[in-house]
Amino acid sequence: MPAKAADKSRQGQGGPSGGKAGKAGKAGKAGYKKRDEGDAPETGEDWSARAVVRSPDQLELTEDELKKEITRTLTADNPHIPRGIVRFSFKEGAYQLVDDIDQTAIHFTLNGYLVPKDSDEGRRQSIRSSTESEKAPVEEEKASVEASAETTEETETKDEEPTGDAEAAGEEEEAQAAEAAEEAEAAEAEEVEEPLPTKAPEKKLANQFNFIERGSTTHHNPLREKGYQTDPAPFETFSENVNQWFIYDAYMEELERIEKAKEKEKAKPVVIKKEDKATGRKLSYVEPPHVDTLSKVAKAAKIAERMVNLNTFDDIAQDFKYFEDASDEFRGQEGTLLPLWKFQYEKTKKLAVTAISWNPKYKDLFAVGYGSYDFMKQGYGMLLLYTLKNPSFPEYSFTSESGVMCLDFHSDHPNLLAVGFYDGNVAIYNLKKASSQPSYKSSAKSGKHTEPVWQVKWQKDDMDNNSNFFSVSSDGRIVSWTLVKNELVHMDVIKLSADGTTMQGPEGLQLQTFGSGTSFDFHKKIDYLFLVGTEEGKIYKCSKNYSSQFLDVFEAHHMAVDSISWNPFHLKVFISCSSDWTVKIWDHTIKTPMFVYDLGTAVGDVAWSPYSSTAFAAVTIDGQAHVFDLNVNKLEPLCTQLVVTRKQNKTTHIQFNPVYPIIIVGDEQGLIVCLKLSPNLRKMPKEKKGQEVKKGPEVEIAKLEKLLSLEKATQAALSRIGDACKGTSAAHRQGKYHWLASAGSRQGGGQEYAPSEEEKEEEGRLPSSIGANAGGD
Repeated sequence: MPAKAADKSRQGQGGPSGGKAGKAGKAGKAGYKKRDEGDAPETGEDWSARAVVRSPDQLELTEDELKKEITRTLTADNPHIPRGIVRFSFKEGAYQLVDDIDQTAIHFTLNGYLVPKDSDEGRRQSIRSSTESEKAPVEEEKASVEASAETTEETETKDEEPTGDAEAAGEEEEAQAAEAAEEAEAAEAEEVEEPLPTKAPEKKLANQFNFIERGSTTHHNPLREKGYQTDPAPFETFSENVNQWFIYDAYMEELERIEKAKEKEKAKPVVIKKEDKATGRKLSYVEPPHVDTLSKVAKAAKIAERMVNLNTFDDIAQDFKYFEDASDEFRGQEGTLLPLWKFQYEKTKKLAVTAISWNPKYKDLFAVGYGSYDFMKQGYGMLLLYTLKNPSFPEYSFTSESGVMCLDFHSDHPNLLAVGFYDGNVAIYNLKKASSQPSYKSSAKSGKHTEPVWQVKWQKDDMDNNSNFFSVSSDGRIVSWTLVKNELVHMDVIKLSADGTTMQGPEGLQLQTFGSGTSFDFHKKIDYLFLVGTEEGKIYKCSKNYSSQFLDVFEAHHMAVDSISWNPFHLKVFISCSSDWTVKIWDHTIKTPMFVYDLGTAVGDVAWSPYSSTAFAAVTIDGQAHVFDLNVNKLEPLCTQLVVTRKQNKTTHIQFNPVYPIIIVGDEQGLIVCLKLSPNLRKMPKEKKGQEVKKGPEVEIAKLEKLLSLEKATQAALSRIGDACKGTSAAHRQGKYHWLASAGSRQGGGQEYAPSEEEKEEEGRLPSSIGANAGGD
């Protein structure tokens, strides 16, 4: 203890209590002064004798810097919260920073039942406790008064009751009364001596409802920030209209699913229990479900069959893939057709090939329709699907009551096949379903044709995404078939009118007659435009938007138009063939044909090539196939080859494969022949050194357009020459006859002048020769 403090403490102990307090206060003030001056320790040592110890990193500040006030603002923000939090905003469609972050940092929480005094609940509880304390003494006083009243009533009742021994009772009562009086006096004396008890003050619990703020610092765990950068969530706008058809289809699908589930449950193995008679035990075994043994090995047998066919027809497969006829180099412009596979089915030997169509997805698969073109020999029909991988047996086989006359694959759904029959019906086969019957078929109630259906063509789906196709028949109707609610709905697009629109009926009735449609084709780009060929040889240019009028009529052929087809590249060009032995190429904006080819016999079918806008092929009923390329030779075919070797057999249809350089030809004996085009028949532009060969639809369009422009210029020049020759012959004939008349007038007596024989010969020879030349040109 310091010396001065010790002296002061001794003085304080010796003096009175008041002095002690005063001195102690002075000592406290002195101690505070010392602390304010420099926090010097209370020792006897001098302050100046101590050495000043400074931290090595302490700043040396001047007096002005020391006196300068530095203001620091304390905020309630939590310094440890993470920054840069982003969340995806579905409204803006992007990630955005989160602005409002909770700054509260909770260090300690405790659930308690204390209520502040200043709150409403605290006031109610304090009032309730004070009222209960006031009621307690009042109830005690009431209880004492009731007790004294009961004692007095007992004494009165005892006095009133008479007893047999009156004297003895009186003595006892007097003694008891004396004792009670003594006790009452003693109690009064005690009450006078003892003071009244004072009410004890209520003890207040310290900090029962009021709280004290205490601050504490806790250890903060270091935070680790981890960031991720992600791409925006993908989204897609979707809209759909729901109607009764969709609901109906959904219910039907659900029913099919339930039925399939029931069939699976039925197909589960059944446990059968039997009792062994010898041992008397019950044996249980699982009976396997009945499964067709052929279905198990069908796929394996199919693969094995293809392997056998590959080995059998290996040389043909090698020719198909690798062989190129080298002799074309010595033939000039001519080419050949190399026979490859032959497709024939035992049940179709007596039927004619009436339609051929390649599958748009599987390039080795094609469909063949079988029927009869002889209306006196009509019977059943067949629909077969062959693949180049298995020429010995068809992949699919369907039999129909009537002959198949036409067919067409759907471009978007390659499993759907539209078929037209000789009896006027149309049907849709779904190749995914293992059924021998068509999935949809027309009937007399649903507007079937009354005569054979010669051609069917799929079109794009309508506005409600319903599949639809068109058909043309000899009854003159062009019908649109739409697949709605699992049934075919028909609508007549147009009716063809014949030359004599009316005919005389019984009793003077006028009957309207219609033309007979034999073929038609839709434009590749313009959906509403299509062409129709008739038995009368006319070609009608029609539109879906006009059901009663034709856009144009072409006097194309003298006999029935067997086939008509738009060019796959050029939008204005189409080709037609007829039984009048001709194949004609047209520009639909001009009524006269651009090219005419006479093949010497009836033409059964014609088809454009998929690789060139100027190449096409045709088949005639004498069993020959003709391949043309206008860009190489505009006058003659590059190849004319006999395809059918049997006598009295006619070729009926021809089709190019969309990918491979092959064609398939069908005949009246049900035989399909596959032929490969030689290099001269599929000439492509040669590549020059340093130059890239242009390819594509634009090149093909320009190539055909150049030929058409040359042909148009030639025809215009010939027409002008013809008109000039006709005008010259007419003028010469008029001058000759005028000279004859004047010579006759000069003769006298009304006698006519007769020209000589030489003049007659000259007169007859000159106009006829001019006319012949004009006609020939």
